[in-house]
Amino acid sequence: MPELLFPLDSAKKFNEQQIIGHNRWHPDIPPAVTVKRGATFRAHCREWFDGAIHNDDSAGDILNAPLQNVHCLSGPFAVDGAEPGDLLIVDILDLGPIPQEDSGPLAGQGWGYTGIFAKLNGGGFLTDQFPDAYKAIWDFAGQTATSRHIPGVKYTGIVHPGLMGTAPSAPLLATWNSREGALIATDPNRVPPLALPPEPDGAILGSLTGDEFNRVAAEAARTAPPRENGGNQDIKNLTKGTRVFYPVFVPGANLSFGDLHFSQGDGEITFCGAIEMGGFIDLHVDVIKGGMQTYGVYENAIFVPGNTAPQYSEWIAFSGTSVTLDGEQKYLDSDLAYQRACLHAIDYLTKFGYSPEQAYLLLGSAPVEGRLSGVVDIPNSCATVYIPTAIFDFPVTPSASGPHRVDPGMGAPRASFAG
Repeated sequence: MPELLFPLDSAKKFNEQQIIGHNRWHPDIPPAVTVKRGATFRAHCREWFDGAIHNDDSAGDILNAPLQNVHCLSGPFAVDGAEPGDLLIVDILDLGPIPQEDSGPLAGQGWGYTGIFAKLNGGGFLTDQFPDAYKAIWDFAGQTATSRHIPGVKYTGIVHPGLMGTAPSAPLLATWNSREGALIATDPNRVPPLALPPEPDGAILGSLTGDEFNRVAAEAARTAPPRENGGNQDIKNLTKGTRVFYPVFVPGANLSFGDLHFSQGDGEITFCGAIEMGGFIDLHVDVIKGGMQTYGVYENAIFVPGNTAPQYSEWIAFSGTSVTLDGEQKYLDSDLAYQRACLHAIDYLTKFGYSPEQAYLLLGSAPVEGRLSGVVDIPNSCATVYIPTAIFDFPVTPSASGPHRVDPGMGAPRASFAG
């Protein structure tokens, strides 16, 4: 086993650990650990809500999830010799649920969760159609997951970190805050908001204290979106065996990561769409000196995916175009087209006995494939979502005998601010 450089005690909160991580991006968050070029190491990762979501049959915890506290990131890890303009090489050697802990109160101790966030607290990809909070709990057995809240399906996990990235430079951080602030100003009262500005409440900033903590907390960027440094990209193919090349913006690179997922569909469409968990990750790091200019990678990571994805070979696919539900034509809107493809898949799965919410949770957490199938044929973009048929315990393709009816069981727990 590689040397454990960032341990987490499951009995303690994230901000009470021996080494404290962070949940904001800022160049002045000090490195928690320094490693040499070529180092191989292990780090523990806490699930993104630090235990706020429970293994029960209520969605009240999803409804009131403390979004100002996310994400719980392990790091920063400074790499000796890394300088702005370099490319940081990160090899994902291994990862999985919390080691040697197969039962307990934290996600990753033998279980994980998927949530639909309420429109008034986070929202999601289809928030107008699904404005209330719902939850599904998944039990792990080796590489597979099943749920008492969505019976009739079993997934092979495609385990990956939802979030990994390097620290921004001060100018890059200022750019983020300026452009996202300008976006918020176009509709400051929108629900859910257009972006998340810096928020000192709930900030965890490693070893910073006092006035320096207050200064950084007021400036630091939230970790919710992906940005030029990588960040919360939620790419399900960053699996074991993946090599990622990150731009370096500060001395040491200051790599951080977390938000581990047991499984996820392309797009993580419910916002908390993956099967969320805590666990461990083994990494190897190195540096390509001057690599940003050499390869033209000035922003956003490039990567070589691992080869450990589930080997599904048969699919049922749904398509959508850039026309709204009320019939308004949009111009090559691929985001809308993917929404419509997902809604068509949800409608289809309800014919087999699932509630719309169960089908929505399934699309976010199962290893579905999302594709931009056509982006040039004006005015309609075409997007598709592919569902592997082998995850179902019953035939799911159309037939002359009609759809099989699954027993939906207790269904997905629901909670809303309206009661």
